[in-house]
Amino acid sequence: MPLTVHHLQTSQSERLPWLCEELQIPYTLVLHQRAPFFSPQSIKDLNPLGSAPVIQDGGLTLAESAACIEYISHNYADYLYWFHFSNGTFQPQISTMLQISQLDKQMTSPGGVRGKERLAKMLKLLDERVTENTWLAGDEFTAADIMIIFSLTTMRTFYPYSLEGYQGILGYLERLVGREGFQRARAKADPGLELMIGGEPPLSYGERLKAAGKI
Repeated sequence: MPLTVHHLQTSQSERLPWLCEELQIPYTLVLHQRAPFFSPQSIKDLNPLGSAPVIQDGGLTLAESAACIEYISHNYADYLYWFHFSNGTFQPQISTMLQISQLDKQMTSPGGVRGKERLAKMLKLLDERVTENTWLAGDEFTAADIMIIFSLTTMRTFYPYSLEGYQGILGYLERLVGREGFQRARAKADPGLELMIGGEPPLSYGERLKAAGKI
């Protein structure tokens, strides 16, 4: 059975069908009209307080907009995985690689070798995802895309890893930096910072400081 969304027309429950459409998940929309100003009995039968939205999923009936949105995000949205992948898995791995490289510049130690293998697996997973989808969560740009860009770009000035061979990621980065919101933010926040969206490892932060005569 698909998710059922009960929407009280002309109310805050309009958030739920929008969320489902953005996530492109299958759902059944049940419309309820006000009677004439307040909730009809059909909503009160689902939620004694008479507030909407109300969602039903299997044996679950849930009210409260935020609770419904959180439930759908956790159970239906690819977005949630990729949103947490950035700082929960990907960025910690790169930070670990940076720490290892301070003692093992060639990354030939057992820890360095394992780290490179694990990073390659993550990049392959990410490359496949953005080759098959415009954005991490699918066809729609989300906060998951905002979360990932630091690890794929600016973090490379601290640990200059290569993206050569990951054409999906390189194309994805072009799409990200092409967004007007990104361009406005970069112009305000870091106007002089290189984009670092190419395959070759960028200059390290130390090399940049030397080139600028700051160290």
